[in-house]
Amino acid sequence: MSETEKYYVVKEKAVPEVLLKVLKAKGLIEKKELTVQDAAERVGISRSSFYKYKDDIFLFHDTAKGKTITFILQMDDQQGLLSDVLKTIARYNGNILTIHQSIPLNGVATLTISVVIAPDIGDATGMMSSIESKEGVHYFKILGRE
Repeated sequence: MSETEKYYVVKEKAVPEVLLKVLKAKGLIEKKELTVQDAAERVGISRSSFYKYKDDIFLFHDTAKGKTITFILQMDDQQGLLSDVLKTIARYNGNILTIHQSIPLNGVATLTISVVIAPDIGDATGMMSSIESKEGVHYFKILGRE
């Protein structure tokens, strides 16, 4: 990786449409064994756009397996919610390395959790989406990935 190359994690709604179409085309090529031309036409992009971006966009979970993800979340201080978050991590085959919970202020606690995603069976995207959508979770942000 060059010194000027940086990586970002962004939500799908912030990704330009052409990049999302490149992802779709890559999926079609993998699953249906289509040519680049056929896949690009099917998703509505040019072949040159596909080649321009194909190495620069990928689904987060494709590269997160076997990696450590550290995230922060704020959640209500309600009985059973932390347990539910931890069960969700286990359900998506994540292994907790560290966990730190602040003392709740105004009924809201802040958690920082580091999780290793199982290399062959883990689902980082599903895990994060499930946690973020839980009632009582107000804020979710990925701090880093190793």
